[in-house]
Amino acid sequence: MIKVLIVEDEIPAQITLKKLIDKCCPDSRIVMTLTSVHSTIKWFEENPDGADVIFMDVELSDGICFEIFERLKISAQVIITTAYDNYAINAFKINSLDYLLKPIMEDDLCHAWERCKERIESRHEPNIEALLDIVSRAGNNPDKEYKKRFIVKAGEKIVIIPVDDIAYCFSEDKSTYAVCRNGARRLLDYSLDTVQEMLDPKLFFRISRSCIVSINSIENISKHLGTRLKLQLNPKAEDDVVVSRSRTSDFLEWLDNN
Repeated sequence: MIKVLIVEDEIPAQITLKKLIDKCCPDSRIVMTLTSVHSTIKWFEENPDGADVIFMDVELSDGICFEIFERLKISAQVIITTAYDNYAINAFKINSLDYLLKPIMEDDLCHAWERCKERIESRHEPNIEALLDIVSRAGNNPDKEYKKRFIVKAGEKIVIIPVDDIAYCFSEDKSTYAVCRNGARRLLDYSLDTVQEMLDPKLFFRISRSCIVSINSIENISKHLGTRLKLQLNPKAEDDVVVSRSRTSDFLEWLDNN
């Protein structure tokens, strides 16, 4: 059996990935699920040959997964799973076998697993064309249709929320909420990763692990703790809305281009 390690800090994403692995990878055995850079480094220090394949999210609870590879030499095959397409070059640098964008499609995972088995059996390094294909495919979907409305429950009622009415979305206590321009807060039946994939990236940007903002909701931007940015949104958020340090550069480029 091929030993599989999952590195993913969001419980819904863990559950979805495990179901896909069970379906697409019958010759696998999940040996551990970890949620952070620190715990992954510690686990590999104690189990240097503990995994043959790693399914790894990029943004973990305490940092970016690529920090792990700066600390350790890992021989296991790596399949990156993420909601972001801008980390493909980093995946290329660590010889990632594949780069799967969330929500992960069954066919994509099955294809990645077959390539993974071939690599393990042959012990060959990936050729340059294969790695360039990973980078090319990430985020390359010009014909994608984006969500136009969400259907949500509000007590005994069913409410239709046009995407144009959404000011921002955020996650809290493992739930995802949309805040409308009139200030109404609605519970969504999706993880924030999935919501991000549903929204047009020209109009919405994920500024941090827990928040996606509409470009039309941003009223003011100010500096916050060095290189970070603080946003003033309309309607006003209950807590500070801060662009994470790793997303600041991309956020500014997004503003400039849209």
